[in-house]
Amino acid sequence: MRFHVLTLFPDMIINGMNTSITGRAMERGLIGLDAVDIRDYADNKHMRVDDYPYGGGAGMVMQAEPVYRAFEAVKTRISRPVRVVYLTPQGRVFNQELAEELAREEELVFLCGHYEGIDERVLEEIVTDPVSIGDYVLTGGELPAMVMMDAISRLVPGVLNNEESAVGESFQGNLLEYPQYSRPAVWREKEVPEVLLSGHHANVERWRREQSVLRTAMWRPDLLKKAALTPKEQEMINMVNK
Repeated sequence: MRFHVLTLFPDMIINGMNTSITGRAMERGLIGLDAVDIRDYADNKHMRVDDYPYGGGAGMVMQAEPVYRAFEAVKTRISRPVRVVYLTPQGRVFNQELAEELAREEELVFLCGHYEGIDERVLEEIVTDPVSIGDYVLTGGELPAMVMMDAISRLVPGVLNNEESAVGESFQGNLLEYPQYSRPAVWREKEVPEVLLSGHHANVERWRREQSVLRTAMWRPDLLKKAALTPKEQEMINMVNK
């Protein structure tokens, strides 16, 4: 997987991705990162890429031509059609399902807006996937891009040391993850559930599944609409909702 990020702040992208799991994955060549400074494609000596919006209004708008030139430069390094993700509050809401879909791509381009946004004409020309990470507004698209790249990277084979780490996490099967515990077995008079100390793997898995269902019912009941539940699990949920 290789990420190409069109941004006004390439150092922010590089520094954010060059740590922890994603940083180690880049060192091992499992994922690649190409942070492209849109200002490098400005056509003026001050490297300015924004201007006042037609029709008036507050703020500035990123101009179409520098963004288009930056994309064209990236496209010359990609041998096949590529999906271009534009980070915008107006897009499809990012979730685990979309992360899994995008993880199947070999290369992805992320377009990070700033100011009041980007000239609509270049968005119409190059963007394939407008995506939002939630119903709120941020200063720019860099943080959302890093959120998405982190989630996608975890699904690339070999990125996680334990290949099972990505299985059973929150949102797999539209359920939240079960509670996790570590040593000591007793902390401030709070004990680890006995089943986790039993060594009985089938019972442990059964408990974890039940806890996932119950936690989802309490915290994110909206997810249960798409979850595959047994009659017993549905009965547990009904008890929670009483």
